[in-house]
Amino acid sequence: MGNFSCQPADYTGQDPSWCPGCGNFNILKALQNALAELQIPPHQALLCSGIGQAAKMPHYLRANGFNGLHGRALPPAVGARVANKNLKVIVTSGDGDTYGEGGNHFIHTIRRNPDLAHFVHNNQVYGLTKGQASPTSEQGMKTKVQPAGVILPPFNPLSIALAMGAGFVARCFSGEVDHLKEVMKEAISFPGYALVDILQNCVTFNKLNTFAWYKNRVVQLKDHDPADHHEAARLARRWGDEIPIGILYREKNPRATFESQIRALEGEPLVYRPFDPGALQSLQDEFI
Repeated sequence: MGNFSCQPADYTGQDPSWCPGCGNFNILKALQNALAELQIPPHQALLCSGIGQAAKMPHYLRANGFNGLHGRALPPAVGARVANKNLKVIVTSGDGDTYGEGGNHFIHTIRRNPDLAHFVHNNQVYGLTKGQASPTSEQGMKTKVQPAGVILPPFNPLSIALAMGAGFVARCFSGEVDHLKEVMKEAISFPGYALVDILQNCVTFNKLNTFAWYKNRVVQLKDHDPADHHEAARLARRWGDEIPIGILYREKNPRATFESQIRALEGEPLVYRPFDPGALQSLQDEFI
């Protein structure tokens, strides 16, 4: 790469088609700045996504990108890590995409612990499919699909992640870009699965959890020991007039990643190794 120095503009992709005022714009800006400050060239970064407004991020950020099915952002991300450990793999998805359709993948990806950063754009509503309640919608919130109000309690992704043994768990707010950028850098650098649940406003479909609603409630963590799992679990349950944001938990001695435990992946990345389809012929012949 020589003396090439990454700048935020190096990650500029297509012009976003999000609604004016959408919290996704700040998340995009924070991620561009985080990648530039970490000096990760666009060709060494991979963004995987599913379906949704948040999942459009690979189009708007210049890097390698993969758009999958709804709720299926994590499997190709894990596959990419297995195939090429030189890539910095980032998953960008929404609350419905990850915690609804992708809930099973969310749980088992934490269990596997691949080395990837997972940024969930949590606007507490389905934005792309026109405003029905998502797993994180507030109880009582009224939508066109739930005109009498949501009757189910919201899903708590932070508590689930901590209970499943995630080594890095954080919550941020898209309205505090510098804070979000710093947490993103920590998540990308963490050797293992890292979850960042990012609260953001949806100006079109969520009239309850507005920018001002979040701004008046979020409080950055101060004097918190992120190695304290018990305190992290307590903070994960705090929601209401005060919502703590920052790194709730970061494992002191990160456990082995999924890919590091597969002996066949030692040495040169799998993607660069020669592949001879003919070597599989004898196995194929067994099924003829």
